[in-house]
Order: sequence, then structure tokens, then C-alpha cells
Amino acid sequence: MEDYIKVNKELWNKKTATHIHSKFYDNDNFLKGQTSLKSIELALLGEVTDKKILHLQCHFGQDTLSLARMGAKVTGVDLADKAIDQAKSMAKQLNLSDRANFICCDVNELDQHLFEQFDIVFTSYGTIGWLPKIEKWGEIIHHFLKPTGKFIFAEFHPVLWMLDDNFEKLAYPYFNSKTFHEEYTSSYTDGDGHEPTMGYSWNHPLSEVFGVLLKEKLVIKDFQEYTSSPYNCFPNTVEKEGTYQIKGFEGKLPMVYSIIAEKTAS
Repeated sequence: MEDYIKVNKELWNKKTATHIHSKFYDNDNFLKGQTSLKSIELALLGEVTDKKILHLQCHFGQDTLSLARMGAKVTGVDLADKAIDQAKSMAKQLNLSDRANFICCDVNELDQHLFEQFDIVFTSYGTIGWLPKIEKWGEIIHHFLKPTGKFIFAEFHPVLWMLDDNFEKLAYPYFNSKTFHEEYTSSYTDGDGHEPTMGYSWNHPLSEVFGVLLKEKLVIKDFQEYTSSPYNCFPNTVEKEGTYQIKGFEGKLPMVYSIIAEKTAS
């Protein structure tokens, strides 16, 4: 396998250029004050005023800056330099540079770039699938949490990635037994596509996610599964009360899951 970090960085730099101008991310209204955070993660996070939050794989920073608007002091991290450049630019434009800091690096090398601890480590939606293994990810979470700090995680359910490209039938393994090496010419958003770019991704079953968190002795405080997605980023969906389900699998298929885990005091 060629250098997946270099390949995925190039892919996400190109996606960023599309995403910034998409209706999906609605950046114009975001800059006017609209939050990008959804009800699932808002409920998980609770009150964040004056909390120090580390946001892993933050893309171009909308959620990071939304947290800063809510009164948190946030550090966002992402692999794609174009995304981080955009995040820093928006932080400056919104006068949030004193509350929102951004670092461009591989999430698994963050301990070489950042030297503090946080009340909350947060990551959400479409993040860990770009990591081949997540043992180091678990170590990073533990390393940066203060004692009694919380890990807040919302992610698309691994069962989704078993479906074929049209999301109509099972086609791929549930377990992390296959590297997906695919060519992308467009994204999950609206807007123009980009020139063909390769990307690497992996499916991480729930057992793998829980396993790495438990290995780091994080205490699982809450686990939820949801039958709908707050984002319309999949093919063949139907809308119900502002959320989205796969047509034909309504109420039958887990779309999202969430975890709250806590670092022990000692």
C-alpha cells in the first residue's frame, strides 16, 4: 500500500475546495451565525462554556468554530492543509482566533505537535474510516484527556459500509478485513466534482472501537444507536422529520452511533 496519508491528504484538499462552496455545508449562513452542530452531538456535549475541547479530524473547522461560539476554547486538528488554512481564515473573519486554534497534522502524530490536556476530546461523522487501524487513535484520546475528561464521539454506523454503492444490498465485510482503494471524482456534497483522485478507507466494527477505548481504560458512560442520519450524504435516502434513512431500510438499519467515555481520575 502506498503512503495512505499522502494520498488521503491530497483527496481531502480537493474535497475541501468543493465543500466550502457547497449547499451541503452552507458556509454563507454558517458565517452569519448558523451552527453546524447537529442535535445528536449537542445533546452529548452538553454545556461547553469555558471547556477546553480537542476536535480531532475537524475538516475545515465549522464544528470547531461552532463550539468556540458556544464559549469553549477549542483546538481543531486535520490532515488536509487546505482545510486548516480555511479554518484559520474563518476563525480570523469571525474574531474567534483567541478561542479556536488549528493544527495541521496526521491525527496519530498529534502528540508530537500539541502539549496540553483537555476537558473533552470530540470527533464526529466520517472520521475513523480514513484510518487503517485505530489503536493509536485510542492512545491519542487517552493522552490528551484530563483525568475525568470525556471523549464524545458520533459516527456513521459500520453496518452502512456493508452496503453496495447504491445502498441497496449487502456487498462488503463488516469487519476491518479489507482496504478500500477507490477513485473519487465527486463528493457526498452537491457542487462541482474534481479531477480523479485516489483514496484509502477502512471499516471499523463496533468491537474494534470499543476494544481500543477499553484498552486505554476509558470508562464507557453512554452508547446509543440511531435509525437515521442528520446528514443527507448517502444515495437512495428518504427524509423523515429533518433526518435521513436509506429507502427500503427505514427503521431497520442503524445509521449513526454515539459513545461517551470517561478517563478515570487516577
